Amino acid sequence: MAKAVKKSTSSKGKKGKPSFSKFIKWFWILFGAAVFTGALVFLSAAWGWLGEMPTFERLENPQTNLATEVLSADGETLGKFYLDDNRTPVPFSELPENIVNALVATEDARYFEHSGIDARGTLRAFVFLGTRGGASTISQQLSKLLFTKRASNNLPARIIQKVKEWVIATRLERQYTKQEIIAMYLNEYDFGYAADGIRSASRIYFGKEPKQLKVEESAMLVGMLKNSSLYNPIRREELVLNRRNTVLGQMAKYNYVTEKEKDSLQALKMDVNFSPENHREGIATYFRMYLQRFMNGWIAKNPKPALEGERDKYSLYLDGLKIYTTIDSRMQANAEEAVNMHMKKLQAEFFHQNTPDRNKTAPFIDLEKSEIDLIMERAMKISPRWRAMKDDGKSEKEIRKSFDVKTEMTVFDWKSETKEKDTIMTPMDSIRYYKTFLRTAMMSMEPQTGHVKAWVGGINYKHFQYDNVIQGARQAGSTFKPFVYAAAIDQLRLSPCDTLPDTQYCIEANKHGNLEPWCPKNSEGRYSGNSYTLKNALANSKNTITAQLIDRVGPKSVVNIAKNAGISREILEVPSIALGSIDMNVYDMVGAYGMFANQGVYVKPVMVTRIEDKNGTVLYEYVPETRDVLSKDVSYAMVDLMKGVTEGGSGTRLRHSSQKNTTVYKEIMTGYPYGFTNPIAGKTGTTQNNSDGWFMGMVPNLVTGVWVGGEERSIHFNSIYYGQGASMALPIWGLYMKKNYENKELGVSTEDFIEPKNLSINVDCTKLLEDAKKNVDVEDDLDDLDF
Repeated sequence: MAKAVKKSTSSKGKKGKPSFSKFIKWFWILFGAAVFTGALVFLSAAWGWLGEMPTFERLENPQTNLATEVLSADGETLGKFYLDDNRTPVPFSELPENIVNALVATEDARYFEHSGIDARGTLRAFVFLGTRGGASTISQQLSKLLFTKRASNNLPARIIQKVKEWVIATRLERQYTKQEIIAMYLNEYDFGYAADGIRSASRIYFGKEPKQLKVEESAMLVGMLKNSSLYNPIRREELVLNRRNTVLGQMAKYNYVTEKEKDSLQALKMDVNFSPENHREGIATYFRMYLQRFMNGWIAKNPKPALEGERDKYSLYLDGLKIYTTIDSRMQANAEEAVNMHMKKLQAEFFHQNTPDRNKTAPFIDLEKSEIDLIMERAMKISPRWRAMKDDGKSEKEIRKSFDVKTEMTVFDWKSETKEKDTIMTPMDSIRYYKTFLRTAMMSMEPQTGHVKAWVGGINYKHFQYDNVIQGARQAGSTFKPFVYAAAIDQLRLSPCDTLPDTQYCIEANKHGNLEPWCPKNSEGRYSGNSYTLKNALANSKNTITAQLIDRVGPKSVVNIAKNAGISREILEVPSIALGSIDMNVYDMVGAYGMFANQGVYVKPVMVTRIEDKNGTVLYEYVPETRDVLSKDVSYAMVDLMKGVTEGGSGTRLRHSSQKNTTVYKEIMTGYPYGFTNPIAGKTGTTQNNSDGWFMGMVPNLVTGVWVGGEERSIHFNSIYYGQGASMALPIWGLYMKKNYENKELGVSTEDFIEPKNLSINVDCTKLLEDAKKNVDVEDDLDDLDF
């Protein structure tokens, strides 16, 4: 019994209390099991037993969709091509220090101390169940963005996801520097409104590059990292402002800003400059859509050296290509502003002349109802509504009926600041409404290099998506005459000072392919009977003299020069081409006129100089295409001849320097006080019934072409007073050049064209011109194209 008591006593301490040796033993057993289990879980995740894990190659090259970036010649981003991800990564070196400080202070204060997992933060989150902040590091957040994406609602699955994120975070820390991880995280995050990554976010919310962000702007963007859907600065300004100020408070807490700086920054209002980036808005929209077609063609011909499992073709929307273009963003902006300024006023006058009481068939002129019905029928059948309903299996009867049902819609409107207005009308009425708007096209090119500097295909891409620069083609009118004069000077060795009589002239039947006699008329059928120098004849667009020239050289020689100068459209070898009966587009015409300015050498217009992949590897580099067309002497004589158009012909209004000397019309000013004094060569053009107005203008290092007209040839001004090229198209050129000259950095020439040494053609027509000016009786350039 004594032994039993003794044995019982020995199991307790000196005071009879139970021993803790068993508890200690079991603690270490459980602790060891927990460590072993934890290690096993992490190893299982690392070995892929808990689901697929990214390979070393994927960690090295994360599969992130990158937008293709379009860059201007002056280094600005013109736009991007993307599907869902408008992402263009920037390196850490291009991030401002303030955004790095804001990120670390708010999201991961010990970021530069840990190796992917913040032990203190994890323990705090475990003990306080997340009420005192989370434990997710920047590296873990990046691993989630790159490889786990959306968090699971299932607790066991979410725990597995979290384990994976921890493992991936440590691998990322081994693979990349701390700076690279920060850059990757900011480049990956979706800030909403297609602002994928920090570069898109800074451009869309503040209209600037990341390196230009101010402290308070960086704080706002970092604040959005918590939840960009919730902290939306466009819809929840006050909430985002409070969140921004919280970030600024964190920056002060960790000494990135002083308390005084924090207080002053928190007092600032949010200065959001919301500039959404999409394919239908922004600068150079028509050019970007041309570029899309160009790139699709290039991609089809250039296979991608793909890695295993990747696409064998480049994607314009996913591969992060960089397209370097010749467009100058400043000149492009000037061109778009010039178009907007003039077309808004020109349209106001067109509306004024086509009110129901003035034109019952508006906007059409001189058409029977049956002809108008055919135009409207064709427009209806090619409309997006017709195609969509047909694709949905609707019957033709149902489709036609829908076009007569009033519908809420947003339409283009020059008067609105946004150039849109909400209205209710039938789809058929909307077709007619859109036909009332005059269209335009403009392209500007450096003739020595072929570099296209500006491209405007219409008045508003969102509502008028047809690109009149390269898709459209309209009768060229008098702008084609220089090719006739060039053939005459080249073949017959004529001079701009040689004279021909302004008298009725006919080319008999069966000559030069004519089936009937061709007897072109001057404007309004007037013939002075006086002799005109070639320079003065072109300046005043004398059709009779142009007819004499093509008769002497033959249409074939004219066509050869035009073709060699880059005109790609078919040209019939008949005399009527002398007056511009053929359809031309602005793209070809600018390239061809560039030949005159470039001493007779044609340089094919170029828009893309280089294409790079996301790593900077050059995939494409432009090689200039050139050919000799005319001698230096002949091309200089042609330039000198066309200078007469702005010195005493239809382009003289470019020389006006005061408002009272401009051409002011009833409700619109289509002439402006440009006041140009520098040498300018050019040619206006107006087609029959004023359907098309052209102006081609040149200075030594810039050639620009402008066309204005209706969608249909039956949509035009009633009189040449408004409808001539000098009124419709020339003002856009003048406004554009005036803006260019205001910016000296653009380097647009004010000098004279280079005269060849030992010039063999006489271009000094001073005395003859003075005599000819006394005989001038027509100051427009209407071409009678009624053959």
